[in-house]
Amino acid sequence: MRALNRLSALAVKNLPAGKYADGGGLWLVKRPNGGGKWIYRYAINGKRREMGLGSTMMVPLKEARSEVERWRKVVSKGRCAIRERDRERREAAAVRPPLQVVAEACFEARKAELKRDGAAGGWFSPLELHVLPKLGTVPIEDVTQNDVRDTLSPIWHEKAETAKKAINRLSIVMRHGAAMGLSVDLQVVDKAKALLGAQRKKSKHIAAMPWKEVPAFFASLRDGSVVEHCLAFLILTACRAGEVRAAKWAEFDLANGLWIIPEMRMKAQREHRVPLTPPALEILEHVRPLERDGWVFPSTRQGCVSDMAMGMNMRRRELEYRPHGFRSSFRDWCAEETDVPREVAETCLAHATGSDVERAYRRTDFLERRRTLMQQWADHCCGK
Repeated sequence: MRALNRLSALAVKNLPAGKYADGGGLWLVKRPNGGGKWIYRYAINGKRREMGLGSTMMVPLKEARSEVERWRKVVSKGRCAIRERDRERREAAAVRPPLQVVAEACFEARKAELKRDGAAGGWFSPLELHVLPKLGTVPIEDVTQNDVRDTLSPIWHEKAETAKKAINRLSIVMRHGAAMGLSVDLQVVDKAKALLGAQRKKSKHIAAMPWKEVPAFFASLRDGSVVEHCLAFLILTACRAGEVRAAKWAEFDLANGLWIIPEMRMKAQREHRVPLTPPALEILEHVRPLERDGWVFPSTRQGCVSDMAMGMNMRRRELEYRPHGFRSSFRDWCAEETDVPREVAETCLAHATGSDVERAYRRTDFLERRRTLMQQWADHCCGK
């Protein structure tokens, strides 16, 4: 065997970029920026393998030598060091699963109650983006309030709503871990909130155009582009931007003046019937020749018009309002200019009203009353 312990702690710190052998299969790989990592080189079944042992910042020379000595014994018995380490990690994860594993299991268990089985990513993304990169590999039983505080403090005030979603999702994951029989501290999230303190930044509602300004804006949508037709249709139907942008011709019953949005595309996962007024039908006539792949409002490239394209149209006019805000414009108009019952106005927006029992007995969707209301709204938008 070659000589062992060729390197020194001082050499590890000062050697230039390159590869250096310490002996016994331990190698130091120095990078040009001064950093470095440890590698264990060994041969098994006639093939040379390299196993990373960590960075020189985290693993000192003495510890690296001790690790190599351990894995040399494994290799001397004819076993692959890398495979053996992977096996040990799997066994450890099975006994004390990391937060990432429990979070994924929790998400899988909740998919049935999420829109399109969580495919939109809205439930899991706050965890995936802001919690798991730092805490994903930590065993869930070891997660402390200090860990959660340190993880979320950078966004606690700057991205208040996102941070609130992330910590609420984490609370659900912790409860799921407890249900799995793990020794989880169910007070972790509450303790972390106490450490983080109250959020300074208040949530902002989506900027909505005042209903009295809508007719002037509606009249300005004249360039004949798909984007402006889409915006005009969104205003007239009071639907969500995503529902309008992704509309397919197969969803329309033009003979009866209806747009039937399937439940899989609705936020509440319930089919929604939208009565179409003459101005809305006229827009559909204009865009019909532009149909591509079934899209009512196709993009110039592929798929449907993007949310960014609609938003940019309003920003180019130096407006602070957003397309989704027209739903609020419609609702304010209903409250101030009509005597329509709340249930009818909320149904236009595909909002659920009343208790579960009340909704179970109320089977109507007020279609004809909504048809009359939407015609009044169209008249307002068209300046009549």
